[in-house]
Amino acid sequence: MDTRGQGYGNWNPGDTGDPYGTTGPTAKGWATQDLDAPEHYYYRRVFTDAYRAVDVVKNIEGIDPDRMVIAGGSQGGAMTQAVAGLRDDLAGAMVDVPFLSHIRRAVTITDAPVYREFVEFLAGQRLREERVFETLDYFDGVHFAARATVPALYSVGLMHVDCPPSTVFAAYNRWQGEKRITVWPWNGHEGGGIHQRGEQLAFLAEPR
Repeated sequence: MDTRGQGYGNWNPGDTGDPYGTTGPTAKGWATQDLDAPEHYYYRRVFTDAYRAVDVVKNIEGIDPDRMVIAGGSQGGAMTQAVAGLRDDLAGAMVDVPFLSHIRRAVTITDAPVYREFVEFLAGQRLREERVFETLDYFDGVHFAARATVPALYSVGLMHVDCPPSTVFAAYNRWQGEKRITVWPWNGHEGGGIHQRGEQLAFLAEPR
């Protein structure tokens, strides 16, 4: 899915805007856009897009709607957890090194840019802490995982500073369906790379 408002240079320029913009103060990036209320928060729109993307794919000719497995890594992993927690018509989920899991912990243990955005926002908006975390709780992967019942394959890199391992395990441990996790002791954001693809192909080949 082309995530609205984003783009990362020539290799992934992005083509989908976010026409709703921002209605309040924000730090650089997307994670702090419209944090004042969950109904306006940026990731509400992103997660809704991801949910609807499944609807679109299910209606493509030649697709078996009963055998759909969703997958994503990092931000995509956050989206995968959200969609799996909101839908009951999937065959499985593959979640790699997910962002936005156990957010309250993540912001206190890593200085990686993806979570530092929240820290920089709160450093300037000192009186908004509880309001910010009340909003973020609606989008925390831990809570979506607690609603997910489909089989899941997770992966985590124990050297990952962007999405700390303990936050990944927090979501994994709450997942309600059949699950397993592949641990890559010496890897970070890249996780298992092509080797994880092998794990995923084996997961997809299992009878559902």
